[in-house]
Amino acid sequence: MNKIAPILTAFLVALFAFSQTLFSVDEREFAMVRQLGEVVAIKDQPGLNFKIPFIQSVSKYSKQILTLDSPEPERFNTNGNQPVQVDSFVKWQISDAREFYRAVGGDEKQAERRIGQTVTSLLREEFGRRSLQEVISGDREKFMSEVRKSAEIDAKKIGVTIIDVRLKRVDFDDSVSTRVFDRMRSERQRVAAELRSTGAAEGERIKADADKQAQVILAEAYKKAQEMQGSGDAKATAIYSAAYGQNAEFYSFYRSLEAYKGTFKNKSDVMVLDPSADFFKFLKNSGKGK
Repeated sequence: MNKIAPILTAFLVALFAFSQTLFSVDEREFAMVRQLGEVVAIKDQPGLNFKIPFIQSVSKYSKQILTLDSPEPERFNTNGNQPVQVDSFVKWQISDAREFYRAVGGDEKQAERRIGQTVTSLLREEFGRRSLQEVISGDREKFMSEVRKSAEIDAKKIGVTIIDVRLKRVDFDDSVSTRVFDRMRSERQRVAAELRSTGAAEGERIKADADKQAQVILAEAYKKAQEMQGSGDAKATAIYSAAYGQNAEFYSFYRSLEAYKGTFKNKSDVMVLDPSADFFKFLKNSGKGK
């Protein structure tokens, strides 16, 4: 029993020592082998690898594309000193694990701080060159491409590649928003007043045209009525003339009766005439026919 214990202990120590010589690399990561703090190898192919136990150490870094998302919107000023709130994000990837370790000690958080400072500085510079209108509605693709290229130059110094830089949102600052909304309201009110004025002018034009057409229609109707009345009067006159020509005395008698009827219509009517006037001609001679 006393002989088995040392053998078992030696086996376990050997097994532990052997396990320390092995490490695996995933396809999504780099493995950096260091010896006494010095980088001796970079393993970027997936599989099982060996190292010297207790002398060499292994650090692993992601090959995947990482995202640096700004926690709070940044406040930038345009070239007209108009403040805007900018929310952005950066896609980045470790491209050189050796340089990444040398520059930032392999610390992703430190790398993100470096990238964030660089991108923020570049965005502030680019926004400062552009007007508020260009920032809001300009060619953002070209704008962000320039920022990405400039950030890439600094990122290479820490073994990083900048995949993309994007703006999630660009909002007006509160002070600018108030002025913008006031200007928009004024513009809408101006357009509304213009439309109302145009509508009123068009309404007056339509009304005047309708009045003109009504006057033309009335005038034509009056003209036709006068023509019809004139024609009727002419026909009546012709009939009267024909009747008068056939028996002038009877026609004179008939006209006098009509005059009597119209004159003595009411009992209260009073007429002062000379009894010898022609008006009473048929009344004075009414009994001679018998």
